Order: sequence, then C-alpha cells, then structure tokens
Amino acid sequence: MNHDEDRWHRQWADAQEQLRSLMGEAKKNQAVWQRAQQQELELLRATSLPQFLYRATAGLCEAYGLDAVTLMVEDPNHEVRHLLIGGGDHPAEMRAVGFVDTLSGLAPQLPALQRPWLGRFVRPDHQLLFPGTVDLESLALLPLRRGERLIGTLNFGSRDPARFTHHLASDFLAHLAAVTAVCLENACNRARVLKSGLADYLTGWHTRRYLHSRLREELARAQRRGGSLACLMIDLDHFKQINDTFGHLAGDEALREVTARIESLIRASDVAARFGGDELALLLPDTDAVRGRVLVQRIQAALLPPVEFAPGRTCQVTLSMGLAATEPARTDTDFKALSERLLAEADVALYRAKALGRNCLAVAGEPDEVGEA
Repeated sequence: MNHDEDRWHRQWADAQEQLRSLMGEAKKNQAVWQRAQQQELELLRATSLPQFLYRATAGLCEAYGLDAVTLMVEDPNHEVRHLLIGGGDHPAEMRAVGFVDTLSGLAPQLPALQRPWLGRFVRPDHQLLFPGTVDLESLALLPLRRGERLIGTLNFGSRDPARFTHHLASDFLAHLAAVTAVCLENACNRARVLKSGLADYLTGWHTRRYLHSRLREELARAQRRGGSLACLMIDLDHFKQINDTFGHLAGDEALREVTARIESLIRASDVAARFGGDELALLLPDTDAVRGRVLVQRIQAALLPPVEFAPGRTCQVTLSMGLAATEPARTDTDFKALSERLLAEADVALYRAKALGRNCLAVAGEPDEVGEA
C-alpha cells in the first residue's frame, strides 16, 4: 500500500469514527428529549397542587437519577401555603419544597436569572436551595418565570461534578422550566377554584353549580357564532360495586383516574364538571353530534386499559354516556330554558344508554345502537 492509499484509509476510518460518534450523540440526545417530554406530560397531568409538587420534586429526582431536586416557591403572602393547608396538606412535611417571601436571597445567581444556570455547587452560595444536603458537587438552577416575574426555581443537584457544567447545552432544561412554571401557576389556580367552591375536591373538575352558569354563557356564544354546543353526560358503570368490593377510597382513586384520562382528551375550551357522585358532564363548544361521537370513541379507547386504584390492584371501568347537541337560533332568547332542555336531553340519553345494557352511547334524537358509539 503506497503512502496516498494509507492516508486515504486513515481518513476514511476517521470519518467513520466521527459518523459513529455523531450517531451515538444523536441517539443520546433523542433519549434525553423523549425522557424530558415524558416528565413534562407527568407534570401537565397533575390534578392537584400537592400532586404537582410531588411530581416536580421526587418524580423528577427519580426520573433523572439525581441526588437532590428541590422546588422553591415565592409566596410572600403565604397564599400557596394556605391553599395546601386548606386542602388538608402540611407544607412543612414537603421537605423538597420551600416557600419563601422572596427568592433573591437564596443564591447569588437568582436575582438576574433568565435561563438555566449550570455549574459547581458552592455550599455558602447554594445551601439554602438544598437544605440538609451537603455532599453535592454540581447543580442546575431552573428559573420559573411567568411573564417578567420569577415565581420559583427548580433546582437539580448531583454528586457528580461533571453532571452540570457551564459548557453543557441547556435547551431542554429551559423548556422544562417553562412547562413547570405554567403547571405551578395552573395548580395554584385550580387550588384557588377549589377553595372558592367552584371545583370538586376529589377530581378537580368544576362543580354542578359552575356548569349551570357556564352553560348559559356557552349557549349565548354559540348563538353569536352560529355554531353548535354539545353536552355529554357520563356515568361510571356499576361504580357502587367498586366501592362495595374494594372500599370507598378505592372508588375515589378509580374516579380520579377516570377523570384524569378524560381530561387528557378534551380541549381547553371544553368544560368538565362532576355532576354528582359518579356522574360527570362535559360541555363541548363548536361540537355537533358527529364530533361528539368522535370524542366518545376516544374516551372509550382511553378506558380500555384497567384503572389502577391501588399499587398493583386494578379494575375494568366502563362508561354509559348520553349526548345531546343544539344550535341556538337567532330568535332564541331564553337561555335558561334552552340550557335546561339541553341537560335534560343529555340526561335522558344517558338513561337510555343504561337501559341498553351500559358501556355504550345514546344520542338524543337518534335511534339506539347497542354497543356502538
């Protein structure tokens, strides 16, 4: 082999090695993004303030294999703490969550922090962010901002000095921080609604009273837009048997899981309410009977996997559903009567579904189709 051929083979081998390295790095980055997306979904699915706080700390700590994760929340008026106490939780027992009057004095980086800061753990500078933890070597500080306001910090700590360094890319951490900030704000807002009596304490859905008030507003909006409004009444089949067989706490967990699965399928403009007991209701703006059927099919698919009501214990839950839709005419002025009629039609359809053998949908004004949605 002459000199030129030898050099060509070396260059080829180097190019192959670089390609393998780039492909390995791409796979690693893809795995990081997929894991980050999964954790963001877990945060978004949190149905209560305590559940969100747990997932943002212990949940992320386990998912990312970190040695410490803490969440510091700016709470100058102690409102967040009062929301937790009002719900029967004790902020002092949430050791990974800190509530402070101001964040600025917790670490020198915080006052001007706009993006995640990665670097060496310095005990005098960072010990207030990780109370009780003294053996960390590196950390990442994720600012939680809403608009121009810093509402909290999510803090990752590691015993590995190379885990978080200044030269590492932080795009996925910035995205996680943005999602966490939105989830924190939403969780607090939901807790405020619960406190005001307009949301159900168990599921986090709205109350029947709220549904009635919103129904008239949505009918008026549908009339202005020349659109339709659907109401879907939902009943958990044989829910009493779940309570009788496994206990009321198991029934509560099953109901929470069912509402969480349904909530993941509906739009922000939809209104979800616990109508009473195991009966639920959805108001679906810009939805007719055809589109309502599509949502029902998605709900039925989401309920195919058994519902876990305790670690390792599951039950199969099916739903009976009644759907009614209306298109308010320009001449309609009595929205109270129109709302009562829509609810009554959906309720009658629900009872038809039960009479057909349950686990099916009945649509107001349409012939019954057993077992079909």
